[in-house]
Amino acid sequence: MSISNIPCLLFLLLLVSFIEQLATLGFCQEINELRRDDFPSDFVFGAGTSAYQVEGAVAKDGRKPSVWDIFTHEGNVIDKSTRDIAADGYHKYKEDVKLMSDLGLEAYRFSISWSRVLPDGRGAMNPKGIEYYNNRINELISHGIQPHITLYHLDLPQTLEDEYFGWLSPKIIEDFTKYADVCFKEFGDRVGHWTTLNEPNIMFIASYNSGFFPPQRCSYPGGLIFNCTVGNSSVEPYIAMHHYLLSHASAARLYKEKCQAKHNGLVGLNLNFLWAPPKTNNTSDRIASKRAIDFYIGWAMDPLIHGDYPESMKTRVGSRIPSFTETESELIKGSADFIGINHYNTVYIQDNPSNATDGHADYYVDMNVKMSVTKDDTPGGQFDPTGYMPSNPSGLHMLLQYLKEYYGNPPVYIHENGYSAPKNEELNDTVRIDYMNGFIGSTLKAIRNGTNTRGCFVWSFVDVFEVLFGYTTRYGLVHVDFEDKELKRQPKSSARCGNGYSCILLFARFGNVQDIASKIMLFSQQGPRAVCILSANGAVSTVTLQQPASSGGSVTYEIYF
Repeated sequence: MSISNIPCLLFLLLLVSFIEQLATLGFCQEINELRRDDFPSDFVFGAGTSAYQVEGAVAKDGRKPSVWDIFTHEGNVIDKSTRDIAADGYHKYKEDVKLMSDLGLEAYRFSISWSRVLPDGRGAMNPKGIEYYNNRINELISHGIQPHITLYHLDLPQTLEDEYFGWLSPKIIEDFTKYADVCFKEFGDRVGHWTTLNEPNIMFIASYNSGFFPPQRCSYPGGLIFNCTVGNSSVEPYIAMHHYLLSHASAARLYKEKCQAKHNGLVGLNLNFLWAPPKTNNTSDRIASKRAIDFYIGWAMDPLIHGDYPESMKTRVGSRIPSFTETESELIKGSADFIGINHYNTVYIQDNPSNATDGHADYYVDMNVKMSVTKDDTPGGQFDPTGYMPSNPSGLHMLLQYLKEYYGNPPVYIHENGYSAPKNEELNDTVRIDYMNGFIGSTLKAIRNGTNTRGCFVWSFVDVFEVLFGYTTRYGLVHVDFEDKELKRQPKSSARCGNGYSCILLFARFGNVQDIASKIMLFSQQGPRAVCILSANGAVSTVTLQQPASSGGSVTYEIYF
């Protein structure tokens, strides 16, 4: 019905009354439960990508290969693809930043390619690489978007791997610190949040225990899926993590001594956080659950908070896990201003008393647990990153509570959380919307319970080259047509839910339900479920109000003004 001649005030009163009636029928449940002012005023909503997954331009303007360039060209990705072009973020960053602005992102998390800034891993800077990241940072700031930068996201310069085996050598500590110093000097005046490494726990298990990632070093029983020609799974994962923690601490000290007072920024680290509750309430499974959490989370968190590895790890791994000197322990303890969480999955844990090693050891043998993705699933001995993992938002809440209770409630940013869909995913990605709403709700619950959670970043902003999967799976809020020469971008429903505003990130701009009348853009039914879609523009252009059939109605009301 057209009501364009009704005075604006009367229209708003009628609209608010109508919305309130709909709310009594269960409509707009997400809006009533999740409001922007439920989150702290400084809580940030954003999205992310990484350099090697989005930039492309692998041989452009002086960049030299990383270990992932060599790895993909050897055919190690499921679809045999490479990331030579990826989503061409190197050339399309202005278009992408404009999309971010249109969709209401408050922050964008991305990584810097070490081999684009320092092509040989050390020594002379690459002016073109510095120019690119300066331009990208400036473009973000000009659109009011905070840059959150990760220094390292898997892509070690190949020269350092060839020279001294990368993270297996203590030489990496000095080289990483010098690389960080370059980034702090060149970009630090505009960057308030620095993360040293992304997911070292996943990276070092996959690279040095199981052989999923380059440099594909592993040994029995670690290399049961990928056959490695070199490596020692019983010691190398622990050595690599040890050198990472020292690298992080060294770079963090450098920033705090030289930059923090001047730029008022923060430096933290990022981990992949599986939540690992016991599968049963048996004492053995509860002990195994804590052991799994120690191995997966405590491996890095305990040194950061307490200055040493968990006792369960030191007991089970023994002399194969390196020791910190007193000086190193003091350097690492308290070195992170915040913790970045990448969380996608919950696994259920059972003790594994029959774990026969035949004298061989690796990370999973040391952990000595069985893992299941559901409580009804048959447990296995290793986490398979290529396997199906169901959504479980409650795991994120429990994880945040654990960090509060066991590690003194450190500041936390959820750096990655997202939904993977097949290559042929429809643009109307309602499953992703439901997935993300669940995890945002879990985050809010944790905040209300006192956790120090500062922000949430969706993975990923655009579809990217995915680790191991290439272009066969999509995480993006924005669809990228990888068959199109121009790599056309098109926001999905999860990113463009009416007038260019993101459903997933709608809480970044909206206020209370009391002032919702000026922000309703679309109210419609999807199956038996009513969905509220809003506009960030402060005015209603179209409102569609459809009563769900489950409530006995079938009439669609359209209001124009």
